Amino acid sequence: MFTRQSGAAGTGWPVCLLLATFVIGTDDFVIAGVLPEIAAEQGISEAAAGQLVTVFSITYALAAPVIAVATARWPRKALVAGGLTVFALVNLVTAVAPGYPALIALRVLAALVAASITPAVFGMAGRLAAPGRVGWAMGVVSAGLTVSLFLGVPIGSLLGTWFGWRSTFVAVALLAVLVAAASAALLPSLPGAPQTGVRRRLRTLTRPALLTCVLGTAMGASGGLLTYTYIGPISHDLSGRGGWMLAVFIGVVGAAGAVGTFAGGRLTDRWGADRALLSAFALLAAAIAALAGIGLAGQGAAPVWLVAAALAVYGFAGWGFSPPMNTRALLLAGDAGTEAVALNTSALYVGVSVAGAVGGGAVALYGGTGAAVAAAAIAAVTLGVMAASVRRFPSAPARTAAEEAAAG
Repeated sequence: MFTRQSGAAGTGWPVCLLLATFVIGTDDFVIAGVLPEIAAEQGISEAAAGQLVTVFSITYALAAPVIAVATARWPRKALVAGGLTVFALVNLVTAVAPGYPALIALRVLAALVAASITPAVFGMAGRLAAPGRVGWAMGVVSAGLTVSLFLGVPIGSLLGTWFGWRSTFVAVALLAVLVAAASAALLPSLPGAPQTGVRRRLRTLTRPALLTCVLGTAMGASGGLLTYTYIGPISHDLSGRGGWMLAVFIGVVGAAGAVGTFAGGRLTDRWGADRALLSAFALLAAAIAALAGIGLAGQGAAPVWLVAAALAVYGFAGWGFSPPMNTRALLLAGDAGTEAVALNTSALYVGVSVAGAVGGGAVALYGGTGAAVAAAAIAAVTLGVMAASVRRFPSAPARTAAEEAAAG
């Protein structure tokens, strides 16, 4: 079991950890909002500019587990605060990058730094949370990533439109400096993991129980983020509405996702990670299936409120499975919890890649409704895989009837 140190944790650490993931999420996703400006200035196509997203995702996915093992014994506070400082510097240099090759190199560097910070932040949350509040802590940290989608990214995109794309990276750098300073002041000191050999840590990470967590995260992200990535064609094919209504649909998903991350954390503490996880996946599969059903039955004329309602449930569940999944990984991994979370976040980026490829093919062949059907199929298979995994590898012993009554 990972070691908790909640006794002297203070009260400022949840906000610091949330802001850390908010900064990293904004930096990661905001590229999509300034692609036209980057492409125009650099004299490249938007497809080429889009490779800045691809290289970040691939680098993060490959590097996160390796960096987590390599930095396992580093003091956690120094890793997070120092990492954010380096992250700020990388973004500041990006703002003055002379050309496209330099931008590519800097996105690789940014991904390496992000891959060192995010798993450590989740690991700290698990160790600092009071007993029975680990799920809540996972929800708080996950909320930083969710809020970055519907707050940080739009603000960054507006800055890019008004003042040029370089101003966006200056803003991210300034925010990272502020969060680094707050983390240095407010985060409690936590030692790294106990001294164990690299081989033993890697052996822990290859246990079937953990690998099924990673598989579930990759599959859940594939189905869930396919829907988000192609929300434009999906919502248009279902409702016949686009333009400003797309912004409304995206806002609905983002707001519901923020609520879902907190709710997922609370339900994890109340029900246990396994039950909360399966409930989130079941709701996600049902919501995406509803979107597919609306598309198949409505022929592009479904009421806007119906599409918005289905998207709200989808957003709630699609971001709500992160806290129980990360909590389950921490419980199964013991002292290798940070490394397990690193594997989980790597799987998230694998899911992003799969979602883009599968969704793109589905849209090309069958439009937005086809993308919804593909996402629904992935979500249904994910639910089956995770139900089998939880049954075979429970993350905690079954509670007695008295414990169930006390929790209820």
